[in-house]
Amino acid sequence: MLPRGRPRALGAAALLLLLLLIGFFLFGGDLEYERRRGAAALDGDPPADRGGHNLSDCVPPRPLPPKCELLHVAIVCAGHNSSRDLNTLVKSVLFYRKNPLHFHLVTDAVARNILEMLFHTWMVPAVGVSFYDLEELKPQVSWIPNKHYSGLYGLMKLVLPGALPPDLARVIVLDTDVTFASDIAELWALFAHFSDKQVIGLVENQSDWYLGNLWRNHRPWPALGRGFNTGVILLRLDRLRQAGWGQMWKLTATRELLTLPATSLADQDIFNAVIKEHPGLVQPLPCVWNVQLSDHTLAERCYSEASDLKVIHWNSPKKLRVKNKHVEYFRNLYLTFLEYDGNLLRRELFGCPSPPPPGTEQLQRALAQLDEEDACFEFRQQQLTVHRVHISFLLHEPLPPRPHDVTLVAQLSMDRLQMLEALCRHWPGPMSLALYLTDAEAQQFLRFVEASAVLSARQDVAYHVVYREGPLYPVNELRNVALAQALTPYVFLSDIDFLPAYSLYDYLRASIEQLKLDSERKVALVVPAFETLHYRFSFPSSKAELLALLDSGSLYTFRYHEWPRGHAPTDYARWREAQTPYRVQWAADYEPYVVVPRDCPRYDPRFVGFGWNKVAHIVELDAQEYELLVLPEAFTIHLPHAPSLDISRFRSSPAYRDCLQALKDEFHQDLSRHYGAAALKYLTALQHPPGPT
Repeated sequence: MLPRGRPRALGAAALLLLLLLIGFFLFGGDLEYERRRGAAALDGDPPADRGGHNLSDCVPPRPLPPKCELLHVAIVCAGHNSSRDLNTLVKSVLFYRKNPLHFHLVTDAVARNILEMLFHTWMVPAVGVSFYDLEELKPQVSWIPNKHYSGLYGLMKLVLPGALPPDLARVIVLDTDVTFASDIAELWALFAHFSDKQVIGLVENQSDWYLGNLWRNHRPWPALGRGFNTGVILLRLDRLRQAGWGQMWKLTATRELLTLPATSLADQDIFNAVIKEHPGLVQPLPCVWNVQLSDHTLAERCYSEASDLKVIHWNSPKKLRVKNKHVEYFRNLYLTFLEYDGNLLRRELFGCPSPPPPGTEQLQRALAQLDEEDACFEFRQQQLTVHRVHISFLLHEPLPPRPHDVTLVAQLSMDRLQMLEALCRHWPGPMSLALYLTDAEAQQFLRFVEASAVLSARQDVAYHVVYREGPLYPVNELRNVALAQALTPYVFLSDIDFLPAYSLYDYLRASIEQLKLDSERKVALVVPAFETLHYRFSFPSSKAELLALLDSGSLYTFRYHEWPRGHAPTDYARWREAQTPYRVQWAADYEPYVVVPRDCPRYDPRFVGFGWNKVAHIVELDAQEYELLVLPEAFTIHLPHAPSLDISRFRSSPAYRDCLQALKDEFHQDLSRHYGAAALKYLTALQHPPGPT
C-alpha cells in the first residue's frame, strides 16, 4: 500500500454530514445502485458500481470459499524464461494461500521438463499439477496473425475451455508476469458475483489503448469502453462450453481479421471483440485484482484510492524496467517473492486432508527413525533432504548431439562462479552444470551471466539450480543432477576448479571414435590431473609444454603433496612416454577424472560434505567391470582457491571424520550385499584414513 497523507481533522458539522452521507449510501444508496444494475442488465451492458467504474473500485464483501475447497488455476507457460517467471508467481500464490490448489499448466516440451522436476522436488502439500501439451493445441490458433511479443503462446488462453477437463467448472487463469499480494481464495470468491449469464470475470484495461487515441492512425480491435485486460481471468468453463465458446470466438476473430491485419495484444483483442458483441458475458472485477504496469498505464487511479492491492501485473515488454513513478514500490514487492526461500512454502494445510506429495510418507518415516542424539545426525538428515531442483535455469539450446559427443559435467556453488568464463574458453563443447544456490543467489547468478559476454554467448551450457537446504554440501546429489541432464552419448566427469586442455574436447571425441567405444563396452577414459599453486600461470597448449612446466616445478601431479594415493594409479611416469592409451588397475582411494557413457552408475548421494565422494563412484565403476584406460594426450589442471567450509570442517573435526568413516562402512556393506564376494577387495579401502574427495 502506498503511503498517503494524514486526513484533516473534521469539525462536528462536517462529521454529522459525513454520517448522514454514509447512512444514505448504506441504505438509500443501495436501492439506487440495484435499480441501475437491473437497468444495465436489461440493456445487455455490464453492471457498473456506484462510481460508474464497472465494479473496478469496490464490491460488496463476499465470504471466502470453504477452507478446504480445491481452487483451480490455469497458466500458459513456454520456454526457459517463462518457467522462471512462473516459479516467482507460484511462490507469491503459495505465500498467502489457505486452500488446496491445483495448477493446470499448458506448456511446451521445454517448460514441462523444467516444471515437472521443480514441482516434483518442491513437494508442497495440498498442491496438484496437471500438464497439457501446447503443441497439440497450436493448430487451433496458428491461423491467427499476432504482433504481440508473446507470439503464438499469447493466444492459448482462448482454447482453455476445450483443453481443460470437461468436468472442471471454474478456473482462475493467470499470466506468468503477475505477482500476488493477497490470498487467491479472495479472487476465487468473486465467482459468487457472477449472474446466471456471466461467464468471464475481468478487470478493466488500465490504459487508453482501446480508445484508439494513443497515436495518429492507431486502430485497435473493438472493445467495450477501455476494454478489459486478460492477465487475470475468472472463467466459468461449464457455461462457456454450453454457450459454444469455441465457435463464438473463432467467428468473431475471423470477421475482425477481414479488416484488421493481426492482433496486437494477442488473446486480449479477441476476448474484447467477443465482449463488445456480447457484453452480458462479462463480470467486471475490482481493479485491485489486476494492477497493470504497462507503458501507458492509468493504474494510479486504482492504487491511489485502494485500501490494498491484490495482484500486480507487469504487462509491459520492459517488465521491471517499465517507467512508472511508483515502480520501486512494485518492484520491491516482486523482488520479495523472486528471492524468497521456496523451501519455507512447504507448509501443511492443517485440517485439510489431501494426498501427500509422492515420496513424502516414505521420507517422513525415514526421518522419524533418525536419532537426534546420534553424533552423525547432521549427515543422516542431509542425506534425506529433498532439494528443489530447477533444471535448465537459463536459456539452453544445444546443437543436435553427434555420435561421439561429450558433455562436461560439474557442480559448483556461489563462491566458484568466477571459474565459469575460463571454463567456457577451454571447453567449446556442451556442458551440464549443477549450482547449489539460495533463491537470492540464483538471481545474482542470472545477473552474473547476463553481464558476461562470454557466458551469455554460450547456449550449449545447461545450468541447473539445486536450491540450498541443510548444513552440508550435497556434492554427489549435485553431480547426479548435472549428469542426468546431459544429452550427449558420453560425459566428462570433472570438477569446476579444473581447466581442461584447450584441445581436450576434440581429442576426447576423436579417441572415442578411434577406440570404437560403444554401449556394449564398459570403458572409463582417464584424463590425467595436474595442479598449479600459482594463481597466474601460462596454461600449456600441448603435452610437451605441460611436461616442461612439470619439470620446472610450475606444475605438479594432482594432490602430490597431500593425497598421492588419489591419482597414483594413473602412473604419471608411464604417461610421460605414452603414445597410445594404456590400461590401469583400480586401487584403493583412486579417484581419477573420467569420460564414461551417459548411462554410467550415478554417484552415491550418502556422501555429503567433504570426503570419499568421487572415490566411491570409481569403486562402483570397477565393481561393474568398467575398464580404466588412460589417454596419452589428455590432461586437466586444477587451479588454486580458498578451501571450502566442508574441507575446513573435515580437517579440524575428529567427529566429522568419524562420521565419514561410518558412511564408508555402510557403503561397503551395501557393496557386499549387491556384488557379493566380488566386493571383498574393496575392504582394503576402509583400512586407510579417508581421502580428500
